[in-house]
Order: sequence, then structure tokens, then C-alpha cells
Amino acid sequence: MPRQLSQKDIEILKHLAPECNDLDCAGSGSSYKSILPPLANHFAVNESDFKDRLEKLTLEDLQYLLSLIENGSESLSCVPPHYMQVFIDLVTEKLGPEKAKAVFRTYILNPKC
Repeated sequence: MPRQLSQKDIEILKHLAPECNDLDCAGSGSSYKSILPPLANHFAVNESDFKDRLEKLTLEDLQYLLSLIENGSESLSCVPPHYMQVFIDLVTEKLGPEKAKAVFRTYILNPKC
């Protein structure tokens, strides 16, 4: 479900990608509608960098992000599988395997970007 990023979303994205100066996707020209896809596809240079960026999330921000995933607001479909695995590993570590399984189910059930 596409959304307009809230101020909190923008703060999280800019915290994870301080070089983010523009909230428009260079490829499509449209505004970012989620946090994880642009982080994975436009700012992180590899999985290790993606992990380093995600580790900057506070527990509160990670829980907020999971709430967006759970209610369908945060799209996961454009996150490449190897980057998604990094996110799932982080969720497992910080919030447990049940939360990670829920994220994985959401990712699998919404495959198109």
C-alpha cells in the first residue's frame, strides 16, 4: 500500500542514509513510499553496508518499522533477497524469530516490485 512518508519515516531514512538529500527516486522520478527499498537500492553499496546502516536503528524505530510492515504500509517487495536476509537476521537478533518469520511471510506473499 503506497504511502506518503511521514516526518518520522523521513527522519529514520535520513538517519540510516545521511546522504539522502532528495526523497525522489532517481529511476522512477516518484517520491519514496517506503524506507527499506530506497535504503537497499539507492544508498547501501552492499549487504555489509546495509547491515551497518540497519544497526543504527533504535529498538523503538525497528519496532515502528515492523508495525508499518505488519499493517502493509512499508513495502518490502523491491528489497533484493540478499538484503532482505540481512534485515530478517537483524529482526531475529533484536526481536526474536517469531517477528522475523512474520516479516519473511510478508516478503514472500508480496513478490512484485
